Amino acid sequence: MKCEAAVLRGAPRSRGRWCAPVLLNEKPQDGVCFPPERAQRRRERTAVRPLLSETLANVPSFLPALRLLLLVLLLLEAPEVSAAAMALCGGVGAAALPSELIVHIFSFLSARDKLRASAVCSRWRECLFYPALWTELKLRVGGGSACDETPKLEFLMRKFGSFVRELQLELAPVDGFLPLHGHGEAAGTEASQSGAGGSSERWKDAMKTYLEQALCVLRGLRHNRNLRKLRLYGDTCILQDEGVLDTFHLNQVDQGGKKIKEIQQLFEEILANSRQLKWLSSVFMLGMVTPNSLAAMSNMSASFLEHLSLLDNQVPPLVPAVELERLLHLRSLAVDFCDFSATMCRLLCGRDHAPLHRLSLLLNGAALHSKPLDGTPSDDDWKALVRHSANLRVYVMALDMDNQDLLAVLKPSIPLERIHFDSYSARTSEATVELISLQYHKTLTHFILMRDDAGFPDLSDNRNEDPLVLLAWRCVHLSVLVIHGYTVWAHNLIAISRLRGSNLKVLAVSEESIDFDPDQAFFLEEDPVHNLIKEVSQGLGRVWHPMMDTSIVMSEPMQHFFHEVQSFSEGI
Repeated sequence: MKCEAAVLRGAPRSRGRWCAPVLLNEKPQDGVCFPPERAQRRRERTAVRPLLSETLANVPSFLPALRLLLLVLLLLEAPEVSAAAMALCGGVGAAALPSELIVHIFSFLSARDKLRASAVCSRWRECLFYPALWTELKLRVGGGSACDETPKLEFLMRKFGSFVRELQLELAPVDGFLPLHGHGEAAGTEASQSGAGGSSERWKDAMKTYLEQALCVLRGLRHNRNLRKLRLYGDTCILQDEGVLDTFHLNQVDQGGKKIKEIQQLFEEILANSRQLKWLSSVFMLGMVTPNSLAAMSNMSASFLEHLSLLDNQVPPLVPAVELERLLHLRSLAVDFCDFSATMCRLLCGRDHAPLHRLSLLLNGAALHSKPLDGTPSDDDWKALVRHSANLRVYVMALDMDNQDLLAVLKPSIPLERIHFDSYSARTSEATVELISLQYHKTLTHFILMRDDAGFPDLSDNRNEDPLVLLAWRCVHLSVLVIHGYTVWAHNLIAISRLRGSNLKVLAVSEESIDFDPDQAFFLEEDPVHNLIKEVSQGLGRVWHPMMDTSIVMSEPMQHFFHEVQSFSEGI
């Protein structure tokens, strides 16, 4: 028998008594029998519903998760709904909520909103530091006085250090040291005015601050066995003299090197205690990593490790070949190009090793006098590595490199995906750009050309074809092109936008780098700048403007490399 008016509910039974079926579009009639437990739940919902509805209107706007939770409570039929709702809505207040419920509310909030919500009462503050809420922690310490920053860091590490699973820490210099976010000129002026004596004192203060903060972090992590990702970066170039540790200032702050030794011991202790470390990154953490550090890593973590990034200005390689043999599941590696030897390349080709997916290499021209490029892989070594790791992609940053040295290491078989030229005075030649466009036209996606100097050399000088236009034409997968410090002719910029079109996701060219051909500008009926913006926007299929704020791309090179390695390696 078909019922077209409505769908019938099933006929409920309760201890042998039968109740008539009820239509979904009808209310229960008087005399309809329900099981006692179901009737009790209905009475609870009826009593709680107006209280919850009234509370919804008074919930603070910065607690959207709490509003959502109250809406869910309106639909639940569990017996504990009444108690939770009465705790929220009654005279007892939020302090009577179960800790599990408070933690669940916190889990929906951002870190800042967690802190604001913890001001409700002491009960909520106790739940703020529940381990499940802080599995990942990203900190940047610096930009203020050491007396302000270090106590904050100590508090955080005391609360989270023993259980946090992912920690990213950037130790930035205090005010007036390294230029951050394009404020280098102001910092330099301040330094010149302070005189040699003041500069020496500030160097010692910076060294002391770094040692205290590094020790604070490592002491907090020493007993953490669940650490999975550890990313450390130190803006410590100010503390080094031409790539060598400035022992003069270090001895004044740390006599006998006791603090540096403790830093090294704590770092090795963390590696020894870890059981499932998958990501290890230490970039320019002064004096922390030694050639013996990896030997302290537990065998369990060595078998888990998928990303390794160890960089410093020390002369001995930080990743010995014998330790690389233990890292059988390594997927991503970031080291100094001078330290990436032919022996390491052959080890990564071994049958026991998992295929390598990402390789990031730093070329620092200032360090070549102490770290030559003689032992780097040959083209045959690269071919063997590519055969073993078919999906391998390489990222190279060349800092103040001579063109001859570049041409010597850029082998044809390198699967180069990203390259970043950055220099203060050295000039990248048109021959180097030409070589890159010819050798890596199938793999290159990112090309960054930076120069922080008053002169703007022209790569297309005395040539019919501009090498940057040829790069855009040949490299069919090019998606990011950033140029500053070199002359880019407006008509060539228009040609680049038309060649790559909407596939060129980022085209950042500083305003001062753009020049106009006077012969072509003479025949234009509108302003050359407006014409350039219009033509490039049409070529890209989106609104485009020259880059006015160069601080967006003129960040500290080492810091940029650290962040780029992360995004590059996480893209596996």
